[in-house]
Amino acid sequence: MFANYLIHILITVGYYLILVLSLNLTLGYSGILNLGHVAFFAVGAYTSAILTKSGLPFVASFLLAGLMGGVFGFFVALFTKRLKGDYIALATLGFSFVVLSFINNLRFLTRGPYGIAGIEKPNIFGWQIHSNVGYLVFVSVMVLLCFLLLYRIVHSRYGSLLQAARDDEIGLSALGKNVFRLRVQVMALSGALASIAGSIFAHYITYIHPSNFFLSDIILIVSMVIVGGLASLRGSVLATFSLIFFTESVRFLPLPPGIVGPARLIIYALLLLLILLYKPRGLFGKIDLQ
Repeated sequence: MFANYLIHILITVGYYLILVLSLNLTLGYSGILNLGHVAFFAVGAYTSAILTKSGLPFVASFLLAGLMGGVFGFFVALFTKRLKGDYIALATLGFSFVVLSFINNLRFLTRGPYGIAGIEKPNIFGWQIHSNVGYLVFVSVMVLLCFLLLYRIVHSRYGSLLQAARDDEIGLSALGKNVFRLRVQVMALSGALASIAGSIFAHYITYIHPSNFFLSDIILIVSMVIVGGLASLRGSVLATFSLIFFTESVRFLPLPPGIVGPARLIIYALLLLLILLYKPRGLFGKIDLQ
């Protein structure tokens, strides 16, 4: 019983890791205040669910979900071309509300408030995943690939350009670099990875509903990036593991059922405030939160 619960938590940590790592690419390494990450997550989940329910194989649906997230990321970057700082945060947050509104109202496609049930477990080139152990293996491989991809990017010359654009956009433009193109590329990649996490989530729980993608999820993911530290991949990994395991451990406290939910939020908020108070850069952050 406990082993199954632990596997479930590890799978949850897995798709959250992909979300947090990909958000750190835009928020930490590129300085883009992206609050629309949950929208990409929802796009991936619904795209993959709809396509597999239509008869498309999982692998094709999985890849197309990532592609759809990349396309959305491209257009978000395009439409926020002239915005900076807090205005990008507001625009991307608005994008989240628009996506969630479409999900709620396009009933012929998303079934709206009824959600999509009966989503099949992945079948990867003949390997049908039936057990949670098998799904944990699949998620672990995807997390490892995501981490290695982002590690190579941020430690390359391209990663140095992203950080230069974050620190001095005008100066980098004066050197002849196309900062807008960098922003478009990084938003597209971040959106694609978040949508892949959404696909993983949808095929794990096999039922998705608009309530799976709330504002509280945006706050949770951004908080994980901040606690781990901006521009720190290992910080994102440690923060995701720590915060999910810590909040889940509240379930085992001798509290009335109606108190467990609020208690988790209170403890989580206090932990976040303490870390920001005594470690303003987060656990392994390389830049200040401004």
